Amino acid sequence: MLSIRSTSRMLKVANSRQLPSRWQQLRRPFSSTPPPPDPTKNKGPVSWMSLFLVGIAAASVTAYYKLERERRLEQAMRKVVSSESDGWSPNPEVLAKRKFKRTPWGWFPEEDAFGAAGKPAIGGPWTLIDLDGNLVTSEQFKGKWLLLYFGFARCPDICPSEMVKVGKVMDTLKEKYPKLHQNIVPLFVSVDPARDSLKALREYGNDFHPSYIFLTGAPDQVQAMAKKYRVYVSKADESPDGDYLVDHSIVIYFHDDTGDLADCFTQSMRSSDVVEKIVERMTFVPTY
Repeated sequence: MLSIRSTSRMLKVANSRQLPSRWQQLRRPFSSTPPPPDPTKNKGPVSWMSLFLVGIAAASVTAYYKLERERRLEQAMRKVVSSESDGWSPNPEVLAKRKFKRTPWGWFPEEDAFGAAGKPAIGGPWTLIDLDGNLVTSEQFKGKWLLLYFGFARCPDICPSEMVKVGKVMDTLKEKYPKLHQNIVPLFVSVDPARDSLKALREYGNDFHPSYIFLTGAPDQVQAMAKKYRVYVSKADESPDGDYLVDHSIVIYFHDDTGDLADCFTQSMRSSDVVEKIVERMTFVPTY
């Protein structure tokens, strides 16, 4: 027979086995076992609120950058806008009386920035010199579509990048649209004639697409052409020994076969984007 002590022990074991599971979970088997962690203390360093604040800060910085870029662009364009007399006036009294309108091509005076068709009044007759020292005029390219870029041979990064892009455009057109390719001529006009000699430009041109035609001229010739194209040109980072860089507008001008401006391609556009625009312009058929 079972003793009273044995019976009591069996009842305790049975009762312990019948405890609800929630009480079993709260029991600590040993005094050295740490309590379960507090779930409220498990939050990491990143929260939804912090992500929201970071997003607001990023949006503010982006908005400020765009506004600052537009302000500087307007300042640059104000340096090269046309006057009523000779197409070039830095006179602040003249500029203060003029209203400017933002277009896909930049900021231009409202009263004379557009022709009858609504296109900006950019371009015009010009005369420069090729690498053989021969005079070259805009009239010689009538019947051809032009990809015109202003730059300088000592440009460390932007000019080479844009010229390589034009080279890719020409190769793509030759492969996919050979008939269009035959009617396009890429031109490079130096805005640093003081240093870009014919020899320097010839050496510089060896690194780029063979279809390029490199042009320069006397300072007054280059300046006259730059004014007609609203190209901003200014010395920058001039060192004590006379070396310097040149700040200038970064635009590829696309002229049709009559000499009119057909489109402008900005630095942000990829070569594929430029090809698409060129094909669109060259194959456009008016419906009127």
